[in-house]
Amino acid sequence: MTEYGYFLSCEEFTPGELIDQARWARQAGFTRLAISDHFHPWNDAQGNSAFVWSVIGALSQTVDLPVTTLVTCPTVRLHPAVTAQAAATSSVLLGGRFALGVGTGEALNEHVHGDAWPSFEDRAEMLDEAVEVMRRLFTGDPVSHRGRHYTVDNARLYTAPEGRLPVYVSAFGPKAAELAGRIGDGFVTMAPDTGLVGAFRENGGADKKVVGGVKVCWSGDRDKAVDLVHRLWPTELLPGELAQVLPTPAHFEQASELVTREMVADAVTCGDEAEEHVETVRAYARAGFDEVYVGQIGPEQEAFFDAYRERVLPALRG
Repeated sequence: MTEYGYFLSCEEFTPGELIDQARWARQAGFTRLAISDHFHPWNDAQGNSAFVWSVIGALSQTVDLPVTTLVTCPTVRLHPAVTAQAAATSSVLLGGRFALGVGTGEALNEHVHGDAWPSFEDRAEMLDEAVEVMRRLFTGDPVSHRGRHYTVDNARLYTAPEGRLPVYVSAFGPKAAELAGRIGDGFVTMAPDTGLVGAFRENGGADKKVVGGVKVCWSGDRDKAVDLVHRLWPTELLPGELAQVLPTPAHFEQASELVTREMVADAVTCGDEAEEHVETVRAYARAGFDEVYVGQIGPEQEAFFDAYRERVLPALRG
């Protein structure tokens, strides 16, 4: 049966707001939390980008819900050994209720050291090696590694996770879905794409989790909600590989000029028609997703949680 969680957006909200949302999510009946990991927001209007590992530490002391990163890039900005330590500590703090969602990353977040942004093929190879390194470190045994992309010299995690820490791999195309099936404990993608789910299932993911996320804007004023989404999240509608290769929020703002208000109105669920929200989320369950995380855009958080507690989540579970 599909589980429904809440998506915490580090790009749009302050750390304190994210903690409040986690409490409200639990009270509303969401059973899990996902959280984004960014160095920069997608645009200046979003206005935030907290260090995700600090926020996860705070969440562990606030709610008892499982937490998954959607997603962390463990290959450029942070070395996989450092990412492994952060993930292991998060798992211990959460009593094992932590999953590490990983991906090949975006230049937006990973360019900050000044290194050249690799091709997808190189990034996929880096992710493959990074997952191998992290899994070895998660055992708590000493690890030395000499690979094409990474060196680990006699490293050991003294605060290691108890049991297996699941690693979910993000993918938005068939090649990446095949990689997720081969190296991941689960598959992360943001659209209810049965083709990608099938590629994952056919390449080693038959019995593994499929995880997705979707943003909505619950509001009594649909026009106002569409305007808000168009201002804050037009980046969701940018095509192709732009999200992976544009390096700064200013570049995303320039590209987002191509995204019209009408495109947002057609693509994002806005307003207070509960059945529309139900159908948006239910599409993921129909596509075979095991976990779906819903994120509310904008300030009407309490209204969103009230509506989902009273109308949307009961319909999804019914």
